Amino acid sequence: MRLTLRVWRQKNADAPGAMSTYEVDGISPDMSFLEMLDTLNEELILGGDDPVAFDHDCREGICGACSLVINGDAHGPERTTTCQLHMRSFSDGDTIDIEPWRASAFPVVKDLVVDRSAFDRIIQSGGYITAPTGAAPEAHATAVPKPAADTAFEHAECIGCGACVAACPNGSAMLFTSAKVVHLNSLPQGAPERASRVLDMVGQMDAEGFGGCTNTGECATACPKGIPLFSISTMNREFVRAARKGR
Repeated sequence: MRLTLRVWRQKNADAPGAMSTYEVDGISPDMSFLEMLDTLNEELILGGDDPVAFDHDCREGICGACSLVINGDAHGPERTTTCQLHMRSFSDGDTIDIEPWRASAFPVVKDLVVDRSAFDRIIQSGGYITAPTGAAPEAHATAVPKPAADTAFEHAECIGCGACVAACPNGSAMLFTSAKVVHLNSLPQGAPERASRVLDMVGQMDAEGFGGCTNTGECATACPKGIPLFSISTMNREFVRAARKGR
């Protein structure tokens, strides 16, 4: 496959950015999208140019590090992570636009790399449970009803990639935050911080500068792990309940 790539290049957070055009040839349809970028970078390095910076780690759809807007879609045309997107999703001769996540709370570090530490601070504000120190508790000491366990597992699948923010026209982090809140609030182990968790995490989300949710649903459509849209309404109910009780 021969492709034309229009890639966002930006030296650092303070420098202006622009799209640069590159031609790549000999791309196998079985390559992953990141392997295609590896091929581009090899050519750039051999030519004495600066390679394109992009995030990646496990390349198995687990870590959430890969984060690209491809032809206007978070993670590309398939509902998967960028590392699991294969070039057979494109056609020979295609022009592909590659950009970083676009959100004020995700400032560009370089090229396609953005700073997603805002997510870390949201989790730090309330994504934990109170647990006694000492020996590990008996595995069945706290019974968890099956529906609660299923809900917790469903929301624990969130990998924090940020596709929900990138896809949202408002740059909202509601789907990410609700996934973390509902995950722990569904379990009896999360009960002690149930009220403070939702208030603190939503408060931190707002402080980070994410946009408001207008329920367009683009976040859930783009989520590679299928976090359901109803988790936002679940978190909203938790928030109202906690606010009325004053923690």
